[in-house]
Amino acid sequence: MTIRVCVGGVSGEIGSPLAVAVAKAADLRLVGGVSRKQKGRSTKDVIGELTVDVTISGTVADALKAGTDVYVDYTSADAVKGNVLAAIERGVAVVVGSSGMTDKDYADIDAAARERKVGVIAAGNFAITAVLLQRFACEAAKFVSQWEIIDYASDDKPDVPSGTAGELAETLAQVRTPGLTMALSDLHGPVEARGAEIAGTRVHSVRLPSFVVSTEVVFGGPGERLIMRHDPGLTPAPYVPGTLLAIRNVAGVVGVRRGLDSLLFGSLPPALAGSARAVTPTGRAGSRRRAAG
Repeated sequence: MTIRVCVGGVSGEIGSPLAVAVAKAADLRLVGGVSRKQKGRSTKDVIGELTVDVTISGTVADALKAGTDVYVDYTSADAVKGNVLAAIERGVAVVVGSSGMTDKDYADIDAAARERKVGVIAAGNFAITAVLLQRFACEAAKFVSQWEIIDYASDDKPDVPSGTAGELAETLAQVRTPGLTMALSDLHGPVEARGAEIAGTRVHSVRLPSFVVSTEVVFGGPGERLIMRHDPGLTPAPYVPGTLLAIRNVAGVVGVRRGLDSLLFGSLPPALAGSARAVTPTGRAGSRRRAAG
């Protein structure tokens, strides 16, 4: 069966190559695209490599007037929640690659998706190597009790931390809460220097020119350190295969499933099994700069 796909942010850094990949896949069909700036233009004109002629819509509601099975959002932090809810309202499954939503936002989306009996797969980062970082970090957390996360991104990324770093912190929290040798109340100086607490982990967000979303987790033990880091390249290529995997699996989900790991591994690490992140075998509930990570 062919899956009909609409891409939000179709003219963006990740949306454009994703649209091309969808159009080339034998089991997928590009039926819509959303871009406020390119509204009314043809996808063939906006994306040179794309041969599929679809008129770009300015809103999700307009785009989904065409028959659509899956809506993929690679837009921005200020638009993503409204876009996702608009798709769910129309009974369309959603894959979320945009970052910036809170736990409350996801709770609202989960409730709406369950009411409509549709699925949402959201990941802080759809790159396969970023998922591997999460997997390996969970293994390390079983044996090393203290860690912190450093979150790098460009100076114009408005949401902190990145979706990648936030999801990593939440995943590690399912293994255990990291130790803290010195209580924050005992510090001399601004507490903010120790970073923000995300799911029990101290997270430090660096925002400077020349960076794309990179995530580093540092484990520390007596006399030793273990550093794991995910560094994307300068192209969106790493994010496309993971997004396609989610598109092909979201029909087997009801409600929100966050993360991509169960789609890759079929099950969660033993430390996470039975936790709130566990999912059915068919699936579970962005990224660079603003639109991902």
